[in-house]
Amino acid sequence: MPFSDLQDFLRYLERHGQLKRVRAEVDPELEVTEITQRVLQEQGPALLFERPKGSSTPLLMNLFGTMNRVRAALGREPAEIGNELIEAFHRVNPPSLKGIWESRAVIKRALMTHPSRIRSARSQEIVEDPDLSALPILNCWRGDAGRFITYGMVLTSHPRTRRRNMGLYRLQVFGKDVTGMHWQSMKGGRGHYWEAEQEGDDLEVAVVIGADPILMMAAILPLPEDIDEIGFAGFLRGKRVPMVRAKTIDMMVPANAEFVLEGVVPARERKMEGPFGDHFGHYSDAAEFPVFHIRKITHRRNAIYAGTVVGKPPQEDKFIGIAAGEMVGPLIKVINPNIVDMCAYAGAGFHNLLVVAAKERHPKELLKTAMSLLGTGQLSLTKVMILVGQHCDPTDFRAVLRELWYRFDPEDHMWLLPFAPLDTLDFTSFKMHIGSKLVIDAAGEMVAKSEPPRGVDPLRFDRRIEHYKLLEDSLLVVRVRHQAREILQNLVQAPLGVRFVVAVSPDVQIDNDENLQWGVFTRFDPARDMFFTQQTFVGARPVYRGIVGIDATWKEGYPAPLEMDESIVKLVDKRWGEYFKF
Repeated sequence: MPFSDLQDFLRYLERHGQLKRVRAEVDPELEVTEITQRVLQEQGPALLFERPKGSSTPLLMNLFGTMNRVRAALGREPAEIGNELIEAFHRVNPPSLKGIWESRAVIKRALMTHPSRIRSARSQEIVEDPDLSALPILNCWRGDAGRFITYGMVLTSHPRTRRRNMGLYRLQVFGKDVTGMHWQSMKGGRGHYWEAEQEGDDLEVAVVIGADPILMMAAILPLPEDIDEIGFAGFLRGKRVPMVRAKTIDMMVPANAEFVLEGVVPARERKMEGPFGDHFGHYSDAAEFPVFHIRKITHRRNAIYAGTVVGKPPQEDKFIGIAAGEMVGPLIKVINPNIVDMCAYAGAGFHNLLVVAAKERHPKELLKTAMSLLGTGQLSLTKVMILVGQHCDPTDFRAVLRELWYRFDPEDHMWLLPFAPLDTLDFTSFKMHIGSKLVIDAAGEMVAKSEPPRGVDPLRFDRRIEHYKLLEDSLLVVRVRHQAREILQNLVQAPLGVRFVVAVSPDVQIDNDENLQWGVFTRFDPARDMFFTQQTFVGARPVYRGIVGIDATWKEGYPAPLEMDESIVKLVDKRWGEYFKF
């Protein structure tokens, strides 16, 4: 049976040694972030801070900080869900009595997508005027503009079709009853607000904080815009999600939530929001966003406030993102049956690197597949896509790099889109929502007949390099402090024999693949920051030959990378024994 609510799940975790109570008073401003970061890095338990400074409400952190807890929340492996969906689709396409009978378990779960309606609910045991100062809302990083709700599940409805959307968006606290509404590009809530604003109408909104764990994960799933996340949560649970009518807005809200913030986002009202540390590991720039006015806060007695840290990978969203890919990813095969598997890399912030293993059954079918993916839902925000053959595991970063040596040539295996939609948080093009995309084809016939280079030494050609590493013979990473472009221009002309030379900044750990993915893919714009041994034009077509150079260093005008205040690091060092003392 699925967990009925968040506290039911927490009792399960505590029985299995996967929840630690922190009884010492801890400050939600910075201190909680530092503690949570350390516990997550050690694959530690969920944390329940019983005495957050300034609030009588317990604060829950690191709930989904391991794959084991994600599996516990779902009741099974995420991949089983994805495989079940795709198998059921094939059984009933075309429809047959046998296929329907064999898919009866999935069909039964599909009947659970319609929420149940109840008249009274735990989430409305207490109804009160809004006062956000009473909640343990986090301030994660020293450069943040203030406190913000980090795990607010935002419910909206399309103003005409009434189709529902639930997404996770940042809500900066402006006052006791006002927050920002950081609706990002290509997100469902933003689409609903746009539709309402075209008619000059305000949009009613409910923000849910804390719910049953499957519902909390469903808020992050990259579902198609018209697929109801609450309905999908019912499918995953195998049991309808109980809903109750909100007190002050025309909307149904989860009956077993910890908190529900009811309110409205007025048309044409904007306020400067940010900067804040984001999941690309840098501060996002301040910009104007819509404003959420809270009318009432309802909550259960003894409610728990759920938060998460948003920052440099890996964070808690890594494990939710992996699960999301395994659950929803197989559905992409319905539209693109030549896809074998795919992986969005958590280390790169998911949207910055997508690797797709696919079959090419027709000439240039891989290009068609790439264009299809770049026009599908949130995959349209992908910045770099690498296509590999069906024999290659797209989750194996080193295997992908080996394919680049044997099967990639920039002249015929690379497509550059100079203007396209990007994640709102991407800063590399210096234009919000817009940047370039790179598609690399390493899935075809072998183009390298000789053995890969051995003993590559870039210091022979430029002594300004501080450190370097050759990864799987194809990718040479050089760490430099200054003059990255000049150094790269030297190296792409040198007889190194590699496919790519990438320059990174001194804060990147080139011996750690996950940190390297962050240091490379969050810090370059393909159209702006790539160089080649030779670049010419044949008519209007650009032709690239030789070594590909990528300037992935931090550049003037980029937001600063996230670092914890040294005084907080020392404070947590000093108090560490207090946090877990019983």
